[in-house]
Amino acid sequence: MSKTIRIGCASGFWGDSFLAATQLVTKGGIDYLVFDYLAEITMSILARAREKDPNAGFAHDFVTVTLPQVAREVAARGIKIIANAGGVNPKGCAAAVEAMLKKLGVDLKVAYVEGDDILPRLDHWRAQRLKEMFDGTGLPEKPVSMNAYLGAFPIAMALEKGADIVITGRCVDSAVTLGACIHKFGWTPKDYDRLAGGSLAGHIVECGAQACGGVFTDWDEVPGWENIGYAIAEVSPDGTFVATKPDDTGGLVSVGTVGEQMLYEIGDPQAYMLPDVVADFSGVTLEQVGANRVRVSGAKGYPPTATYKVSLTYEDGFRLTQMLTLAGIDAALKARRVGEAVLARMDEVCRQRNWGPFTETSIEVIGDEDSYGPHRVERHIREAVLKLAAKHARKEPLELMIRELTSAGTSFAPGVAGYGGARPKASPVIRHFATLVPKADVPVTVHVAGEAYACPIDTGGGFAQDLIIRPRMDEAVPANLSATVPLIRLAFARSGDKGDNSNIGVMARKREYLPFIRAALTPETVAAWFAHKFKDGKGRVDRYDLPGPSALNFVLWNALGGGGVASLSFDPQGKAFAQMLLEFKVPVTAEIASSVA
Repeated sequence: MSKTIRIGCASGFWGDSFLAATQLVTKGGIDYLVFDYLAEITMSILARAREKDPNAGFAHDFVTVTLPQVAREVAARGIKIIANAGGVNPKGCAAAVEAMLKKLGVDLKVAYVEGDDILPRLDHWRAQRLKEMFDGTGLPEKPVSMNAYLGAFPIAMALEKGADIVITGRCVDSAVTLGACIHKFGWTPKDYDRLAGGSLAGHIVECGAQACGGVFTDWDEVPGWENIGYAIAEVSPDGTFVATKPDDTGGLVSVGTVGEQMLYEIGDPQAYMLPDVVADFSGVTLEQVGANRVRVSGAKGYPPTATYKVSLTYEDGFRLTQMLTLAGIDAALKARRVGEAVLARMDEVCRQRNWGPFTETSIEVIGDEDSYGPHRVERHIREAVLKLAAKHARKEPLELMIRELTSAGTSFAPGVAGYGGARPKASPVIRHFATLVPKADVPVTVHVAGEAYACPIDTGGGFAQDLIIRPRMDEAVPANLSATVPLIRLAFARSGDKGDNSNIGVMARKREYLPFIRAALTPETVAAWFAHKFKDGKGRVDRYDLPGPSALNFVLWNALGGGGVASLSFDPQGKAFAQMLLEFKVPVTAEIASSVA
């Protein structure tokens, strides 16, 4: 087969733009429309929804908002749809989609994939004495959700059985794209390099507009935000692809935008572990081949592991956050003192009522650069927002804390201007627990038009760390470096989260800058730069080399205060970490300093 396929992604998370699907269907010339809705916390939200209503537990707006807009056009153009909108109830989602299509009078065959939800077998997993992947702890007492990250072959099977719309529960984000590639090109479980390329295509397009200039370092060079394009992968049978977007849309597809997205939310780039393949991105090359067209090649694949990663969520007490805005002279100083006073009051209340202390508290003054720690710049702040947050085993102390913060309007500092919306309510602290289970213990079933098919999965594994050959990056830099420039002059960067860990991907703007960047950004210097993000000021940072795209990837372990909704930080997913690192001063030659001034 020589024909390429065009795959457009209309959702990077549950809540992404409702305009993306229509844009891709009407302007994208696509063969497949894919959606990625799920994150770890999303799964716990959907699980709680299913507890209240057995017919719920899926991304309802996929059925009520998105599909009705495009269903007729999708049918007319012969576009296939793949979405992990099923959440914890793919069967219910499929039934709702079928009912909606019937109401619209649109004839499309719907399939769904089951098997990822392994919570009903909790006793079995307890007997296996499963451990958390990173800290070795045992399974929590009362999980809210427990889902294996499935791969792409069940999706391909559903398409092979004639499905027009395929709905899954938890699968890896890139599987919705890879499944289309496997189906179209007939890739087998042993086509490791092709599977790695298709997975990288999925990784590039999976985050909405991010490959098209969204959250790009050079944001001021990205035109047309109001009509920003959404990502399309034009995939070839050999697994290489061109990243692009629909014509006549805003945004920018460049080596920089695609490179940043490749580095986003990854760990070891030579061992990016997926259910179908272990991918190596270190030798990937990016080539601008036209306006808003970047060719991506060089992904390498290894055999997958014999296990699935499992995401388990559980509740661990309660949390509450409230905002208070202040204006006027010394606004930041006043905001901080208000927060301290409220917490001091509540310490005494908790003591008197035998509630026990708060398990964690947080005072952050937004506008006073609290997130920068020792790198903050002292200045006179006349507008500030106090963010006061806390955790406790009970709801009552948290609800009283917010009442006391409300009293600041008449009790404490002058210049209190308002509150961040209505008084919030305490919500559960949702923590993430990652573990591994044998693929052989997780049967997967594909349902198409009332028929159920057991999906065969290659469970043999075969990946071993000694398959990886680490690149040698020993290029020396001149001894006498007479100038420094901020990293942003030399590189692009993007950051994100994996649980409680943050990654920061850094890609040199020119290959000749990489040795200077690498010499300056060691694991030790990056750990020191972000010391205020680690408990007790000490943390582990790993650095990985990607010589193909002239890039580095850093993993900051346990730097997010628990991550997700378990964190009280106003940046619990590390989205601003790259922006902070871009101010790091890199020693360079006078010639380079002059050229980037």
